[in-house]
Amino acid sequence: MIEAASYGAYAPKGIVRFLIDWTRSLPDTWLARRAVILVRRFVMRRLDGAPVDIEAWGVRMRVRPYNNICEKRVLFTPQTFDAAELAILAADIREGYVFIDVGANVGAYSLFVASRAGPSARILAVEPQPEIYDRLTFNIRLNAFPTIKAIDCAVAEKTGEVTLFLDPNNAGESSLKVVSCGGATPIRVAARTLLDLIQGEGYERVDAIKLDVEGAEDLIIEPYLAKAPSRLFPRLLILENGLARWQIDLARLLENKGYVLKAKTRQNLVFERACGETLDG
Repeated sequence: MIEAASYGAYAPKGIVRFLIDWTRSLPDTWLARRAVILVRRFVMRRLDGAPVDIEAWGVRMRVRPYNNICEKRVLFTPQTFDAAELAILAADIREGYVFIDVGANVGAYSLFVASRAGPSARILAVEPQPEIYDRLTFNIRLNAFPTIKAIDCAVAEKTGEVTLFLDPNNAGESSLKVVSCGGATPIRVAARTLLDLIQGEGYERVDAIKLDVEGAEDLIIEPYLAKAPSRLFPRLLILENGLARWQIDLARLLENKGYVLKAKTRQNLVFERACGETLDG
């Protein structure tokens, strides 16, 4: 479980604080990335397994950067953490923004949107791993964001119970498909469909969905687009790039539903759908 000590108890100090601040000032270049790797190793040895209290994008977070790539990036380089994706989201935010964060991890995307969307937003942060879910809810409480609702379940093609495979080297990586790393740990978790989740919250529309489920995005999106009314098709759809692992041509399916590829980054594909689009083919 996440430590119950008040925020600030694990604030970095001395040389550790100096080096973290330094990595956060660097541009996104090859040379800077190499420098960050070297500094990161030194800092994590000095931290010796302790959590770290930080701020990123104006929100408070407590992170454990040792076996979670997401937390490592948020700690050392928030300025380059999915920068294009977050910029697109920030530009899209409007009154009453509805954002669904599937595979929320420790809450980076949800917290970012909440910090900018105001009190009328509705944000659903979905995370199936019990330990990571604890970290997510802790970070939400740190910021007292009433606009975020966290749900501890997997999102799958059908409601019920599923096997989730956990990567032992990256606590933030779990999938309904066997992960590439040997020694993946299977656990059984409750699952709901994306449509069931959204309709259960009573949403009349969805502005944006971020879906990061380690190659199982096709298993979730295909049935959703087949069954959801077009008013629940998100304007923005941010998908982890699983082109090599998807079992269908998901990009073509999205194109048939009125989406165009807005951005392609190292990690993700961002699709946008024109307002008022009603294609059903």
